[in-house]
Amino acid sequence: MEIVRIGVIGLGNMGQYHANYLSNGTVDGARLTAVSDAAPDRLAAYAGKAAAFTSSAELIRSGEVDAVLIATPHFSHTTIGIDALQHGLHTLVEKPISVHKADAERLLAAHTDRSLVLAAMFNQRLDERFMRVKQMVASGELGELQRVNWITTEWFRTQAYYDSSAWRATWKGEGGGLLINQCPHQLDSLQWLTGMPSRVRAFCGLGRRHNIEVEDEVTAYLEYVNGATGVLVATTGEYPGTNRLELVGDRGRIVLEGGRLQITRSPSSVSTFSRSTNEVFGKPEVTCEEVELECSPGKHEAVTQNFIDAIRLGTALVTPAEEGLHSLELANAMLYSSLTASTIELPLDGLAYEARLNELIANSTFEKRMSGTGTPVDISKSFRK
Repeated sequence: MEIVRIGVIGLGNMGQYHANYLSNGTVDGARLTAVSDAAPDRLAAYAGKAAAFTSSAELIRSGEVDAVLIATPHFSHTTIGIDALQHGLHTLVEKPISVHKADAERLLAAHTDRSLVLAAMFNQRLDERFMRVKQMVASGELGELQRVNWITTEWFRTQAYYDSSAWRATWKGEGGGLLINQCPHQLDSLQWLTGMPSRVRAFCGLGRRHNIEVEDEVTAYLEYVNGATGVLVATTGEYPGTNRLELVGDRGRIVLEGGRLQITRSPSSVSTFSRSTNEVFGKPEVTCEEVELECSPGKHEAVTQNFIDAIRLGTALVTPAEEGLHSLELANAMLYSSLTASTIELPLDGLAYEARLNELIANSTFEKRMSGTGTPVDISKSFRK
């Protein structure tokens, strides 16, 4: 296939961002040929550039596209993704791939034609900083994981942000808040770097910093099979925030904050030194290095390019949709842990969580306040450094 005809489904903030760079020819081997949105006024900007539809179903059945990029509100990622796959279209889904694990498994189960490419938009995997950390962890340079801490509180959002869309920050419309909207990238990176924990205990503040019914503050404690532990702290209500990742292994430590990577290495196992030395206050010798890395928080175009290359050239996916299940399971487990005041064993019972979420939706009495016009804004202003 020389050129992949691609359609963007959903023209909110993120969808317009994708549609604009695709229409500008930024992605080699791809051409924007169709867009869809339930709000007809959003289609006008693409007149003469792409076929326009007011429903995803029409676009999927139009014959105008070989692939779709889904950027609709979260609950419809599953249903639209299944529809696209069943009609023979390659599919790229914005994060999260679904709202909950059970739906994600339904989407993945629909991927029966393995000639079709199914990918997720986890753009931080192509950020130079995380690629460097991934290489160090995967190579064994740090030794066995002992601890991970991530303070990720740079997700500040105003009340106006939450009031800008009827679906946003509601159980029925979004299925959650911080964990399902802002933090999927960190949760994906976390499990990509360390693997999945075996147990989760979390504490979520529901509407603690904003007038919303879902979580805008999270502190989670993680336990791994090998005895390692982790802590994740996140919020959309703190400014200025912090983005500091610390990974500790038996042979070293990585601290990533901004574009600065601090690396401490021990030439041998610290635990072996501890057991073998006769020195009461002995410490192993270490070397320290500091590296400045480029902050490249966008990379959405690069993920889309990888998706197109996988279709045209058989290139391996950087972000296969199957791996989107892991970050979603972490998000669900953290919220479920807080709601039930209990430690959650992984793998999570997806159907049990789905039932609890449906209860929250059915019992919600929250009245959504709306302000502004709902017109999409420049989403690139939200990309973190």
